[in-house]
Amino acid sequence: MPSGEVSSPGLVLSGFTARFAPGRLFVLGETEVRYLSSLDAAGRRRSLETLFRFDFPCLFVTKKQEVPVELIELAQAHDVAVLRSALKTADFYHTIQPFLEEAFAQHTTLHGSLADVYGVGLLFVGRSGIGKSECVLDLVERGHRLVADDVVQVRRLGADVLIGKGHSHQQHFMEIRGIGLIDIAALFGIRAVRQRKRIEVVVQLEDWDSAAAYDRTGIDGQATEILGVTLPKVVVPLNPGKNITVIAEVVSMRHLLKYSGVDSARLFNDRLIQRMQGQRAIGQYLEEDYE
Repeated sequence: MPSGEVSSPGLVLSGFTARFAPGRLFVLGETEVRYLSSLDAAGRRRSLETLFRFDFPCLFVTKKQEVPVELIELAQAHDVAVLRSALKTADFYHTIQPFLEEAFAQHTTLHGSLADVYGVGLLFVGRSGIGKSECVLDLVERGHRLVADDVVQVRRLGADVLIGKGHSHQQHFMEIRGIGLIDIAALFGIRAVRQRKRIEVVVQLEDWDSAAAYDRTGIDGQATEILGVTLPKVVVPLNPGKNITVIAEVVSMRHLLKYSGVDSARLFNDRLIQRMQGQRAIGQYLEEDYE
């Protein structure tokens, strides 16, 4: 099974195969090619046969070095692609690793709208027709940026980074009920859109339910999980007259404050606790004053 990792097969070429990891892409740098060149034809073939006993999809040769004839013959026999790059080995690793990380990353497709609000990636989710697109359209009109509407493609990069973007065929079109499809870049300019954005907060829009208990303080907060990554979630109940656009801006600014170490809800709670402790201390003093 091919993997998104790339490494050197140097130890395998020398005969040590105990910790060989199959499925990777392998790179022959100047050190490996010089080692093979130092062997006679028979020794070079034996060394390469040790490598080709294992399954791997591709082999790269860097610095535009000459590829040994034995390597080409064995690659053809085992149906393994051999590619040559003009890049130095270190530069080749730096170039290909981000590409492989994204190509092999976990991914999924979500129904929602993604916007960049004050530099924070807000993913709006909720039932169809609740107003996700209209909310993002209003944010764009206020100077924020659209990333994707209706269909959001999400990839997990690294341990906890989720990157969202729109479908390649969709570009930056939005569907507004009653109007139809609109081109955000054409209407508002290229600064109103961006190609991709890290998803940092999930904003769930839902219909107002008078019987439901909604968060009033934000001390504990809510969370949701996408591709194994936990993200903060804000549930916004909608009723007539609510300015969801301003609320979305406040969600972004509050996230930025928390990121900088300022949690307004906890600061307010701590202040109340200190006030109550102070009142209790005064009460105890008066109760113990018998003069």
